[in-house]
Amino acid sequence: MLSIFTMDGVPEIVAGDDLAGIIGDAADGMLQDGDILAVTSKIVSKAEGRQVAAADREQAITEQTVRIVATKQHGHGVTRIVENPLGLVLAAAGVDASNTPDGTILLLPEDPDASALALCTALRARFGVRLGVIVTDTLGRAWRQGQTDVAIGAAGVRVIDDLRGTTDSGGRVLEATLAAVADEIAGAAELVKGKASGRPVAVVRGLGQYVGELDLPGARALIRPAADDLFRLGSNEAHAEGYAEGLRDGASADRRQGTT
Repeated sequence: MLSIFTMDGVPEIVAGDDLAGIIGDAADGMLQDGDILAVTSKIVSKAEGRQVAAADREQAITEQTVRIVATKQHGHGVTRIVENPLGLVLAAAGVDASNTPDGTILLLPEDPDASALALCTALRARFGVRLGVIVTDTLGRAWRQGQTDVAIGAAGVRVIDDLRGTTDSGGRVLEATLAAVADEIAGAAELVKGKASGRPVAVVRGLGQYVGELDLPGARALIRPAADDLFRLGSNEAHAEGYAEGLRDGASADRRQGTT
């Protein structure tokens, strides 16, 4: 049976805190073999010193931008949808001003998979149980209203359940089904953690079949490779590419006319 519950006792996290030790103290006597911890990325970022001054938000977004996918002006300024160094496509490069002290903003963890691995390794050693860790963050989704939590880091968890080659209830072979297990766990855990409850860690119990070795692929495995992404181009990129192609076609037409 699947159950999800939060843990009390996680204080406000500051740079340099031993996050594994703090979570371990809060979870003492609580964890079982096969449990998965869903840890909000904000406390990971705080422990890793990823806070910057709020006045530097736009510069921070720029510095965390690999490519701009789309921009939209609105009454409060401009929203930038960008790809960040982690390969995530999201608003404002994941730079966030919520649940952080006044005058500061938070960057995402520099390497969420490494952060998850450090937590998972320490907690497994402390409690002697086989558990997994997912680092979660809130993202919007193309074509869908609202936001949901997804996995941006993972360790000790099979993040994708590859069902290709199995059959459905009607005996038909599944050819393309890859269940994004880590994202589903992150979203479910957020229903319990909430956005402002002060409980940034949830324990997900009953999914031990997805808990595995520490060398399993992390959450980066959930990012679709560029070569397979049918919707990779953002509006600005598509416009620029179409404009360039039009110029090339026009130049080719001019050359053909000049030789006839």
